[in-house]
Amino acid sequence: MPDPAPGPDQLTIDVTHAAVGLIDVFLRQGLYKDQPGMPQAPFVPGLEVVGTIRELGQGVTGFAAGERVVSMSASGGTGGYAGVYLTDPTSVVSLEGYDIDSALAVSVLPNAAMAHVALTRVAHLAKGESVLVHGALGGFSAAFPGIAKQLGAARVVGSVRAGKLEAAGRSRLPYDRVVDSAELGDALSGESFDIVIDPVGGNVRTESLNLMAPGGRLLVCGNAGGDWAHSIGSNDLWLRSVTVSGFNAGAYLPTHSDAIRPGLEAARTALAAGLGETEVEVLPFSEAVTAHERMESRAVNGRLALAPDARP
Repeated sequence: MPDPAPGPDQLTIDVTHAAVGLIDVFLRQGLYKDQPGMPQAPFVPGLEVVGTIRELGQGVTGFAAGERVVSMSASGGTGGYAGVYLTDPTSVVSLEGYDIDSALAVSVLPNAAMAHVALTRVAHLAKGESVLVHGALGGFSAAFPGIAKQLGAARVVGSVRAGKLEAAGRSRLPYDRVVDSAELGDALSGESFDIVIDPVGGNVRTESLNLMAPGGRLLVCGNAGGDWAHSIGSNDLWLRSVTVSGFNAGAYLPTHSDAIRPGLEAARTALAAGLGETEVEVLPFSEAVTAHERMESRAVNGRLALAPDARP
């Protein structure tokens, strides 16, 4: 395909790494093909990239060619698995002057920015509150403990499937504790949380209601478990005095663009402070199929990133 050129208020990035997420798999599988605004095949997958600015379009200020940057999702949530990425400055933050590994930056910083938006604008985290994060090692979930601690959370607990407990024990993410998601009731007996982050769904989502304090907020931000028929009764919300809110960055950020820059800057600060350290494995673009197969089988304990194949 031809290299894209930036139009007014756009820029292009020479990609060194592209993030791989479960959303890439869902888009490729066509799970969202009937949703307005979602990519329609054929398209180039990939939401987030890191690299150096290639060219600035007319009217773009605050950046320079050759500057190392990270870009959140743009271009309709596609285009990252490519040598050149087209985006707009709103979704970009500079890494100049920050000692942050590129693969780690693309794998964590965009998700951490979205976690900041979710916690500040939707879940309204207050200093001293407690947070429970399901799917604790997943791409989006892993961004929450660092941002929550940065915002003043007193306690952040994670939950994972039993097969992930060993990996969770090795993780450097700032969880106070990680428990088996199949044993939530026993593992967290007597504990309650002000905010629950749930990208998993299904029974985990239902059981979360028993772990919420009055006034608690359940943030629904994914459905990795695949239970698309799951529902929560409104009377349960009333009797427990809790709130359930959805957070889909693709729907929220276009209409709340003023939240993006603070989120990016907070995420950069958190990552530079070591609050987002997670395992990242880098594969070449030519092994994108392998990356997706591993995502589908959940054979990933940290994050996967793709890098352009070496040119002969």
